Amino acid sequence: MRAILEAMARSVSLGVGVILTLALASVMALALWPIPDRPGLEMWIFSPEHQLLYEPALEQRAADNRAHVNMRVIGIPSLKSRMMSAFFAGIPTADLIEIERQMAGQAFTGPIEAVGFADLTELIAQEGLLEQINEPSFGPWTSRGRIFGLPHDVHPVLLGYRADIVEAAGIDVTQIETWDDFKRVLAPLMSDDNDDGDPDRYLLGMWFTDADRLETVMLQGGGRLFDEQGRVTMNTELNARLLAEMITWFVGPDRIAADVPDFSAAGNQLKIEGYAIAYLMPDWMCNIWRLQMPQLEGKVKVMPMPAWEPGGRRTSVWGGTMLGIAKTTERFDESWELAKDLYFSDAIARELYTRNDIVTPIKLYWDDPMFDEPDAYFSGQAKGRMYVDQAPLIPARTSSPYYKLAIDRLRDAAVAIAEWSRSTGTFDRNAIEARCKQELERAESLVRLQMQRNVFLEATP
Repeated sequence: MRAILEAMARSVSLGVGVILTLALASVMALALWPIPDRPGLEMWIFSPEHQLLYEPALEQRAADNRAHVNMRVIGIPSLKSRMMSAFFAGIPTADLIEIERQMAGQAFTGPIEAVGFADLTELIAQEGLLEQINEPSFGPWTSRGRIFGLPHDVHPVLLGYRADIVEAAGIDVTQIETWDDFKRVLAPLMSDDNDDGDPDRYLLGMWFTDADRLETVMLQGGGRLFDEQGRVTMNTELNARLLAEMITWFVGPDRIAADVPDFSAAGNQLKIEGYAIAYLMPDWMCNIWRLQMPQLEGKVKVMPMPAWEPGGRRTSVWGGTMLGIAKTTERFDESWELAKDLYFSDAIARELYTRNDIVTPIKLYWDDPMFDEPDAYFSGQAKGRMYVDQAPLIPARTSSPYYKLAIDRLRDAAVAIAEWSRSTGTFDRNAIEARCKQELERAESLVRLQMQRNVFLEATP
């Protein structure tokens, strides 16, 4: 009997086994956790901040006697579990679901007709919304040419820096166009005044264990983990070259970067002390700094990211949220109207920026004077306009269900390369790039192996 079970186990791929297990768990979980039978539309979101944004609009809908909306804030792990359980089981879920980028890929794992979100492609085109929304912002919510959600944001990335330290040293950041300029112009700030053998501060708060930042900088340079057809493309000459350059930021005699964690008291204290000068700063990060480090008000500025080459892209993108409509909804028209009410509201677009520092993807609102207002935290800069100017230039991104796996393997590759470089004392740029090719080949093969086990996601030739 044991031999038969082992043979059966060998005959089922890991992907099939996982999906069958999830399907069984889905039915059991949903049977024990039913959706309450309440009048009106059911909407799930993961962000309490978004709840505050949407509540006035929902109150106005109620005053106008329009369909009632039951908005429920659910933590990301629970929301993902409930959403995917319902999708796998093919049973009703919330009418509308707001999800962030790393959750979205899982919804696109199966064949296109099995995606649990309603296909909005034709509707968006018919109503002229493609022209109204920042085009690159659709990327993470588009699978195999079909659009399954409205983008909530753009999240362009600028470089935030300690202007007080830079300007006290008489350094002019307008001289910085490329990453090479960045290292050269800011080099005087890496002095060792206490003679301990290490710089008193570093130029960049970034580390090789941070998958999000690695991907952000790689995207800026034109690198990518998947192509337009969803094929994994980690092991490319360009990716190896970009990764090798980043590795030199972390190790060796030319090191310029330091590990300064986000969302931690220790990391915040390092930022306050000026341990690193500059940081990758998507628009949403501005609000994090404002709330967590108020003592830096008037000491910080933003600037376009240094380009990889003269005339190159000076921004990137980090994060994102969409609003989708469940395919099982019985009230699609009302759900679609609600989605537009929330995502095309000028009032919410204003609140999104004034309260959260986030730029709307609706191009009509980019001319709003609020983006030109000086921001005291950022030393009086009109930093909103700087983010808006970069919004159309953000790089394209993938919606692959293997996105999270790929950036995790990218991080593993970076860690392996950095540790090899330090342990062997190998800091030659060409040698590091050769090692990058080896590790990226390994990373790509691991991702491809998982993709090949998915019998439900047809490979595109």
